[in-house]
Amino acid sequence: MANYYSLITGLPDLLLDESKSSYSVSEFKEICKESLTEADKHIIDYFFLKYDCLNVVKLLKNPDAKIDEKGNLTIDECRELIAQSDEMNTQVPCGAPRFLMDFILDYPQKKDLPGFFAEDAVLLEYYRYAMQCGEAEIASWFELNFNVTNILTAFIARNYGWKVEDYVLDDNEVSETILKSVQTKDFNLAPIVDYVEEVIKIAECEDPVMKEKRIDAFKWMWLDDQTFFEPFSIVSVFAYLCKLDMSERWEILDAETGRETFTQIVDNLRSEARVPDEFKK
Repeated sequence: MANYYSLITGLPDLLLDESKSSYSVSEFKEICKESLTEADKHIIDYFFLKYDCLNVVKLLKNPDAKIDEKGNLTIDECRELIAQSDEMNTQVPCGAPRFLMDFILDYPQKKDLPGFFAEDAVLLEYYRYAMQCGEAEIASWFELNFNVTNILTAFIARNYGWKVEDYVLDDNEVSETILKSVQTKDFNLAPIVDYVEEVIKIAECEDPVMKEKRIDAFKWMWLDDQTFFEPFSIVSVFAYLCKLDMSERWEILDAETGRETFTQIVDNLRSEARVPDEFKK
């Protein structure tokens, strides 16, 4: 595994209450291209595939929409992917993953279904695909996102009286347990998911903006824990990118009170977290 001591130590600390990050996600993407090994660049591409997925949804809804240029695919490549999606026997263009073309193909039949949120649906497929990235610690990040999205989706579907099985991807132990235990408050996940109580609390939040902030704060804290013992690995580079992405998003959405609230949320989550005995001294 490559050691990125020089890269990591040269990066400014990311603080949730900063007025503006020193780098943008796009700028850090270019730094990664210059600094990482070829194998690790491929790992980082999994992160930016998220933008390709969301860009495709934008163009499916509005062919003239502006896309987020942080993705791996250009707007012309996204349009080519959409145009060729009905040619089932063709090779997937632009090096895009097969699941994205399958999503495009299914979109016309699903887009008007009650409770179908295209962005959530494509991201679930993305997380499932990215769990196969080949780097265990980073795969666990995608699995966390997959599980959290499934839990939140199941909670919403149950509250609205929708069939939970129509919205949860049955792909691992967590989703299988959800589908077997739809009527229990925590979906019987407590024995296998140590963060289920935190996610349920987030799901019960009625303010949609606050809910989003709590989700990101929970993920931020998880990234801190994952990189504590690997400060100079590709895992830490990836975690920095994820945090930078969250910071940039909230700078845009809520430039003033958002940062203060976000910081307080992380502090609250940390105070609620159970600390192992060996770290209490």
